[in-house]
Amino acid sequence: MSPAAGVKAPLLPGSSKSAPAKPPSVSGAVFNVSTSIIGAGIMSIPATLKVLGVVPAFVMIVVIAWLADISVEFLMRYTHAGDTTTYAGVMRESFGRVGSILVQICVMITNLGCLIIFLIIIGDVLSGNQPEGSVHLGVLQQWFGIHWWNTRAFALLFTLIFVLLPLVVFKRVESLRFSSAISVFLAVVFVGISSFMAIMALLEGKTNSPRMVPELDNKAAFFDLFTAVPVIVTAFTFHFNVHPIGFEMDKPSDMISAVRISMVLCAAIYFAIGLFGYLLFGDSIMADILVNFDQNSGSTIGSVLNDIVRLSYALHLMLVFPLLNFSLRANIDEFLFPNKTLLAKDNTRFWSLTLVILAFCYLAAIAIPNIWYFFQFMGSTSAVSLAFIFPGAIALRDVWGISTARDRILAAVMVVLAVVTSTIAISSNIYSLITENQS
Repeated sequence: MSPAAGVKAPLLPGSSKSAPAKPPSVSGAVFNVSTSIIGAGIMSIPATLKVLGVVPAFVMIVVIAWLADISVEFLMRYTHAGDTTTYAGVMRESFGRVGSILVQICVMITNLGCLIIFLIIIGDVLSGNQPEGSVHLGVLQQWFGIHWWNTRAFALLFTLIFVLLPLVVFKRVESLRFSSAISVFLAVVFVGISSFMAIMALLEGKTNSPRMVPELDNKAAFFDLFTAVPVIVTAFTFHFNVHPIGFEMDKPSDMISAVRISMVLCAAIYFAIGLFGYLLFGDSIMADILVNFDQNSGSTIGSVLNDIVRLSYALHLMLVFPLLNFSLRANIDEFLFPNKTLLAKDNTRFWSLTLVILAFCYLAAIAIPNIWYFFQFMGSTSAVSLAFIFPGAIALRDVWGISTARDRILAAVMVVLAVVTSTIAISSNIYSLITENQS
């Protein structure tokens, strides 16, 4: 049995010598899955509506959510057919050591990139930034003025030590069910206030009619459509937490139900924030919609609502952070120390990995002012591999002989669509960067 396949309990088993914990409920799993899904990607969804148009964006959100549900079903079915309880283990059974390493590398790239993005956005909300010379104040600076204690570096350090560190030291995913529930609630608050502001603006005649279909003025505009796909793909990529959450469930069918409920919930939240954000700001919408909220405060009530929107989203990211950290820490440990004892039983290794990850994310968030291009490239490479290419390849490889003809057709379509759209998106991004540098 391979190291990746040797773990028969959830992500960090053996953390207690007491009786086995009660299996989590479907509702608890829904909160954890939804929290894993709704991350930084929600901020860029409105911009995808500007690029794609409302109708194509809605279709794309539904299709990607449907394909993500199918890919999770593939993963869970092949996991239970074999002798493994991890994503890397399933790939090892299908493609050997190379498959396991590819999953671990993609998970580490995706999760680490997301954690850094989370901290950058939290820093922007709390302490602001100065993109291209324009000053964008954070809520702390707007409330109290500019001081040393609300600078980006200090505010993020305080958040890291007193908010994130206590959450990332839990050794069971289920321990985060309450923070996950709060996180989903904050996402709903964010959508609710945005919806209210958009409806009020609509009633006051301050919105423009949203574009139903994309404007294709030239060939470049057509290829730009493909750059929106990786953003939506990344927004639905949570497959690195399928096994940690799923293997705490009592029955495999419970996890499938939890994923489907979460997909419907998250697709509705994504489309709602996309539509209402687009109604609020029209074609002036930025890649990060929070920038628009900062620029659009015209009254006291508007300023209060803007602050609530930004803070609710920052708190949401703080509560999503531990779930991604769980998966990242486990994969780094499995990659670097495949023959060591279980991570939960080695406090030195557990704390060392935890602190190194937090320190690296903190330093990167301070040093890198803008990583949205990296976010887009991540959605075209590691995230799309985890969400669609690897699960589809597992079903096509069919080492246990359990794939139906329908499974093979869906898997082939999933892999081909993922490869083609990602290749076009990467090419379009490279072309755009070259064009910008030459102009």
